[in-house]
Amino acid sequence: MSSQLLRHVVLFSFKDDASYDDVDAIVTGFAALPAAIPGITAYEWGTNVSPEGLNDGFTHCFTLTFAQAEDRDAYLVHPAHRRFVEMLKPSLAKSLVLDYWAK
Repeated sequence: MSSQLLRHVVLFSFKDDASYDDVDAIVTGFAALPAAIPGITAYEWGTNVSPEGLNDGFTHCFTLTFAQAEDRDAYLVHPAHRRFVEMLKPSLAKSLVLDYWAK
């Protein structure tokens, strides 16, 4: 697996009472993680623009890339990630996380 990249895809659906400022703070907080946590080799995010209507309420997608599973595992327990998750919880309706080795 050394030549492959590990993608960590995170989807968020926010509660109806989550304000624009709440969501903006979450997006900003997520964007700060690559600088705070070693091992993240790439980061991108965006909002759903699919015309298919199959997003099941998920509006925001974030993708992190790691060179190895150990880097992803360290990210998951890193204090900066844990603080971000705690900040996110009051506004989050649901999340979906999928990791895969890019081919």
